[in-house]
Amino acid sequence: MRVAVVDIGTNSTRLLVADRDGDRVTAELDRRSNVTRLGAGVDKDGRLREDAMQRVYSTLDGYRRAIDEYGATRALAVMTSAVRDAANGSEFAAAVEQRYGLEPHILKGDDEARLTFLGAMSERDPSDSTPTLVVDIGGGSTELVIGSGREMLFHVSTQAGVVRQTERHLHSDPPRDAELDALAQDVRAIVSDGVPSEHRAAVQHAIGVAGTATQLAAIAQALEPYDASKVHGYVITGAERDRILKLLAAVPLEERKRTPGLDPARAPTIVAGAVILREVMRLFSLDQIEVSEHDILRGAALELA
Repeated sequence: MRVAVVDIGTNSTRLLVADRDGDRVTAELDRRSNVTRLGAGVDKDGRLREDAMQRVYSTLDGYRRAIDEYGATRALAVMTSAVRDAANGSEFAAAVEQRYGLEPHILKGDDEARLTFLGAMSERDPSDSTPTLVVDIGGGSTELVIGSGREMLFHVSTQAGVVRQTERHLHSDPPRDAELDALAQDVRAIVSDGVPSEHRAAVQHAIGVAGTATQLAAIAQALEPYDASKVHGYVITGAERDRILKLLAAVPLEERKRTPGLDPARAPTIVAGAVILREVMRLFSLDQIEVSEHDILRGAALELA
């Protein structure tokens, strides 16, 4: 069965076209990502802005053509923090269905966490009992899921995301130390409140998925162009994470955009993403994190399609 999944997130819109056989993805035929910033202003105004929705529509024009060219028999869209938080999110979802024929799924935080965990763990040994944390740092929220094998034991969707925290805290270019400290303090409070200490202490391994983790892995290797095969499975140490964060936070936006391995469109929010990842790793006492290309797109292809 050939399926197409579009992930319409707070910061980016992504596409996966894949062949699925039962509970396995047998081939990924196309994978795309565009920074569309749908969630710009949602934290402050509570609504999706017209210009932000138009950026998503422009991206979906191309995605719909690709879906048709591959002959996908099922096409759906998962929508996360920005859409579920916005007063006009349901109207936007209806427009996506009407204009592009994508079956809309506005995910609750629990559903987002479950699909993220399923995607990240889908090709791992189901008998492996290592307590594993899956971290998905999005634009409006960060999903933290703990489990082993295929069993999810704990999950929480926190209100810490790269767009949300950038808008709240980072107002200087480059950001001032006081702004970075305030962002870190905000994230520490959100995550520590969201995950009980006994769950944090139990984790022995961590997997980072989606934009922040994959971009840091690409920067660490100075990948130009981006190479998913070198990103998938890459291990970021705490020391390497801190080195990259210091590099990114020290320069103005225009210079940051030229960082080898960084998608320039992600430059406005990558500093917040790196701070969020640092605080999560510290709270879970993790000195390294594995990066995975398998995320909510794969989870949705396996379960929702």
